[in-house]
Amino acid sequence: MRIRLLFIIFLSCIFNLHSQVKDKTTIRGFIDIGSSYDMEKERVNFQFGEQDLFITSDLSDKISFLGESVLKYSPTSPTKFDISLERAIFKYNYYKNHNFFAGKVHTALNYWNDTYHHGRLFFPTVGRPELFNQNIIPLHTTGMGLSGQNLGNWKFGYTIMIGNGLGSTDLADNNAEKCFVFALHFKPIDGLRIGGSGYFDKIDGVVHNHGGGVTQVHNVRQGIYSGSIAYFKKKFEFLAEASSCQNSTDSIGVKTTYAMYVYAGFRIKDMFVPYVRYDNVDYEKGEMYFTNSNTEAFCGGLRYEINYLASVKLEYQYKKTGTTSLAFTNNIFLQIAIGF
Repeated sequence: MRIRLLFIIFLSCIFNLHSQVKDKTTIRGFIDIGSSYDMEKERVNFQFGEQDLFITSDLSDKISFLGESVLKYSPTSPTKFDISLERAIFKYNYYKNHNFFAGKVHTALNYWNDTYHHGRLFFPTVGRPELFNQNIIPLHTTGMGLSGQNLGNWKFGYTIMIGNGLGSTDLADNNAEKCFVFALHFKPIDGLRIGGSGYFDKIDGVVHNHGGGVTQVHNVRQGIYSGSIAYFKKKFEFLAEASSCQNSTDSIGVKTTYAMYVYAGFRIKDMFVPYVRYDNVDYEKGEMYFTNSNTEAFCGGLRYEINYLASVKLEYQYKKTGTTSLAFTNNIFLQIAIGF
């Protein structure tokens, strides 16, 4: 039923695309480079992060396009670098702050995934939280949906979407069922955003799991529920997110993975932000879809915002991983991120 409804809205938008030509295109770029010190191996490394090409185009007063492509290192590529199309979004503003969109998007499951693109310049820390590093959250979805922003006094926002599910590609789904995504949030006071979201999909057997390349031979029904609280003001920054992922199979029933992180920062003299972040990922025993590796991590650092196009971060990271045998890492990172 929900698929038919979105398809009807899609057709109605196609037949009502009359708007004034605007043709305004902006191209921006972002890149980060850095260095790390492995305290266990006593080794210094230099790193090239990602070069991000970010394009926005207002084709008319109602129609817009957003494209994001990333050049990044890949150990499996013959050239050692891959070009990845991260987002390609057609958007039609059909009524006030309500939009129809179609294409490849960041899945609207969490504040982080919905707010930060691949430019590290805007990240509050050097990298993403473990919730995303371990691929518990499906970062991208190709499909179509509806969204709204800043509605009413509480600045309510929503996203509903259907798309190709896990185990699929940007060109086709690997089964008849579509994934379904919903996200709701509101902003009761300036700087505060509270949100909740859900993701539902059926994953056919004999696909590669998105957590580490393990072949999945059982059909899996997946449900992900996430909640977030974000507060960013001139002096104080706070972000907390938690997700519960339930993978259900006929053979072993439902297995639940819990993941969360908490970030806090305090701005000093406008340019300096000391910060901390704590991460925890806990897999239930017998989990078959994810690569089971319980993780607890901590990072603390200092962010120096030179201006809105350049920042430097110095960060210490500690991570403990494993279920039966534990592995520990201690690293110090220096990152320079710029926009151009």
